[in-house]
Amino acid sequence: MTSGSTAAIRIQDLCFSWSEDRSVLKACSLEVPIGEFWMLLGTNGSGKSTLLRLLAGLLTPDSGDIEISSPIGFVFQNPDHQLVMPTVGADVAFGLVQEKLSILEVRQRVEESLAAVNLLALQRRPIYALSGGQKQRVAIAGAVARHCEILLLDEPTALLDPDSQLELVAQVKKLVKDRGMTALWVTHRLDELDYCDGAFLLEKGRVVDQGDPKRLRQRLMQTEEPTE
Repeated sequence: MTSGSTAAIRIQDLCFSWSEDRSVLKACSLEVPIGEFWMLLGTNGSGKSTLLRLLAGLLTPDSGDIEISSPIGFVFQNPDHQLVMPTVGADVAFGLVQEKLSILEVRQRVEESLAAVNLLALQRRPIYALSGGQKQRVAIAGAVARHCEILLLDEPTALLDPDSQLELVAQVKKLVKDRGMTALWVTHRLDELDYCDGAFLLEKGRVVDQGDPKRLRQRLMQTEEPTE
């Protein structure tokens, strides 16, 4: 990021295609302000998940510019795709291996991050014994432990029950505000818009509307649900 920038995430004219006849993103541009929690809406096939993977560096754009603060934490729709160790504490610690911290520092980071997502009491709990919502919070704790500046979340509530869905959204909102993180959350659930600072609407690979989440929610309710 350039010094003095007010955006933690900035993309300009981003294009990406899976093949010559499968264009996904077309001159897509957006900015997420530092320290804010924004959501990305759109129908299936609009390019939401692809955009998030480009921001995380998991894919390479065909053209366009990406500016994003680092380090970045990425939370998948299915937490089983990223939790690799047998227990909660061990999984969070696993993400710190490359940082060459002392054992004491690792322990402090693990405890701090689990406390931030209200899972400190489950530090020794086997991963297989967790609920879906708890697994997602472990994945988020991993990003907190690495002191990530950016949190990218790809429909993290898709596999959760309604109560767990809103609990997780509220938890992420609190983390963003308490820790000065910046988050971009992909969703198709309109009730989750009550928790974010702003939202983008993606259609056919382009941002066609952005701003006040209440206004975007009204727009979508007047047309059709963005889940189909």
